[in-house]
Amino acid sequence: MITGKNYIGNTLSAKGNKTYKTFNPQLNIENEHTFSEATSDEINEAVELAAKAFKSFRSTSGKQKADFLNAIADEILALDDELINVYCSESGLPEGRAKGERGRTVYQLRTFADLVTDGSWVEAAIDTAIPDREPLPKSDIRKMNIPLGPIVVFGASNFPLAYSTAGGDTAAALAAGCPVIVKSHPMHAGTGELVASAIIKAANKTNMPNGVFSNLNSSGIEVGVQLVKHPEMKAVGFTGSIRGGRALFDLAAQREEPIPVFAEMGSINPVIMLPNALKNRSESLAKTYAGSITLGTGQFCTNPGLIIGIKGYDLTNFISTLANEIVKIEPSCMLHPNIYGAYESNKAKALAQPELSVVANYDTDVKENYARQVITTVEGKTFLANTTLHQEVFGPFSMVVQCENIEQMETIISNLEGQLTGTLIADDEAEKYANIISALQNRVGRIIYNGVPTGVEVCPSMVHGGPYPASTDSRFTAVGINSIKRWVRPFSFQDWPNNLLPDELKNENPLGISRNVDGKLTNQKI
Repeated sequence: MITGKNYIGNTLSAKGNKTYKTFNPQLNIENEHTFSEATSDEINEAVELAAKAFKSFRSTSGKQKADFLNAIADEILALDDELINVYCSESGLPEGRAKGERGRTVYQLRTFADLVTDGSWVEAAIDTAIPDREPLPKSDIRKMNIPLGPIVVFGASNFPLAYSTAGGDTAAALAAGCPVIVKSHPMHAGTGELVASAIIKAANKTNMPNGVFSNLNSSGIEVGVQLVKHPEMKAVGFTGSIRGGRALFDLAAQREEPIPVFAEMGSINPVIMLPNALKNRSESLAKTYAGSITLGTGQFCTNPGLIIGIKGYDLTNFISTLANEIVKIEPSCMLHPNIYGAYESNKAKALAQPELSVVANYDTDVKENYARQVITTVEGKTFLANTTLHQEVFGPFSMVVQCENIEQMETIISNLEGQLTGTLIADDEAEKYANIISALQNRVGRIIYNGVPTGVEVCPSMVHGGPYPASTDSRFTAVGINSIKRWVRPFSFQDWPNNLLPDELKNENPLGISRNVDGKLTNQKI
C-alpha cells in the first residue's frame, strides 16, 4: 500500500508541506498518490539512524547479510501485481519489461547473498611475521576490505527497479555492510515506496538494526544535496545524466571530508563497422541495429547512438536499409514528459548542426510522450570539428559517421569522450585493425564483438563503467558482484593478537574463506 510518506528507518514520516505526484506518460495524466518531500529534520534523522546502525551492521556476519538480502528478494516478489501495476503507471513501460526488471532485481540481490555467504570477497591477505629476518624483523600484517559507512543512492529514471531503490547500488552496499539511504526518484516514487516497504519488512524479519535502510522522497535536488553534504554520509551511488552526476561529484569534493561519488552517466556507445562486415552483411546489420536503437524507446545507457564506418557503397547501403527499417518500427512511450521534452530539445540541437543530414525521421502522428526515431549521417571531418555532434541524445536517435579512411576512423575514436561500451562489427578481419581496437579500448569500459551494446549481463566478468564521463571512476563497475568494491576500503592490522582479529583474518580461518597467505591462495588455517 502506498502512503506517500518517507521511510526514516522503519518509521513512516511526513512532516513537510511540500508534496508532489508521479505521472502516467501513457495516459498523459497525473497518478493518484501524493508524496511528501522529506524535510531537513527527516533527512538528519535518517542519517543519524544510518550512522548508528553502521556500528553494528558493519560487523554483521555474511550469513546474516545473506538472509537479509534474500528476504528483500522474497518481499519484492510478494508485492506481486501491485508492484507491476504501479511500475507501469509511473514509467509508461510495458508489463513484460516490468516483470523482467523485477527478475533482474531479485537475481542481483540473491547473487550478492551468495557472495557474502562465501565470504572470500573481502580479499583477505596475510603476510606472516619473520622475527629473525635480517637486517630488520618482519611484522605480521593482515589486510581485508571493510565497509565505508552510510551510503546515499540516487534512484535512476530509466530503471525503476534494477537501478533504483533495491537495485545494484543498494544491494552491493548492503552486502558490503553499509547502511543505505535512497533518494527516491520523483518519477517513480510509488514504485520506490513499495520496494522500500519490502526492504523494511525484510530488515525487521532478519533483525537488522533500525536505520540500515531509509527511503526519502524528493521532487527536486534539495534532498539529494543535503544528503551528499551531510558529514555522516561516506559515499554516493548515482545513475543518470552527466550534468546530474558531475554536480554531485563536485559537491562531494567540496566537503570538508570529500567522499567518493560513483556515478554512471552519459554514453553514445560507438559501433565500429569494419569493411568486410559491411560488404557481406550490411542489410542484416541494419535490421539488427534498427531494433537496438529503438529498444525501450532508446532509453538505455547502452543505446547505440553512434555508428562509424568507411565511406562507400557498402556503408551507403547500410544507411539506406537502416533508414527503411527503423521507420517500420512503431514509436513507443518515453518515461516522462520531461524526458520526452529533453529528447526533443537535444534532437533539435543536433539536427540544427551544419552539414548533418537526416536519413530517417518517423513523421507519422504519434500519441503524447511517444518519441519519433531519427537516423542522421555526417562526414568524418565534420564530426571531428563539431563536438556538439559527440553529445548523447537520450532516446531513439543514432548518427552514422562516414570516414574517409581507416586513419580518420582511428582519429575519430581517439577523440571521443569516455563511453560505457564500444562495439566492433567484423568478418575475419579484426586482426588487421589492431590500432582501431586499441583506440576503442582506450575509450570504453567494455567491447562487444559482432553484437549490440544494449543489454548488460549481471555476472562477475561484467564491467559497466568506463572513462569519464561514462563514469566518475573507470576502475569500478556498477553491475555485477565486483560493484561491491565501490563501498569498501582496504584495511591492515599489524602485529595484532589473533583473538582480536576479525574471523576473516584469524589463524584458524573459522569461515573457511579463500585467503592469500604469504603469496599463496589457500583456505587452510595457518
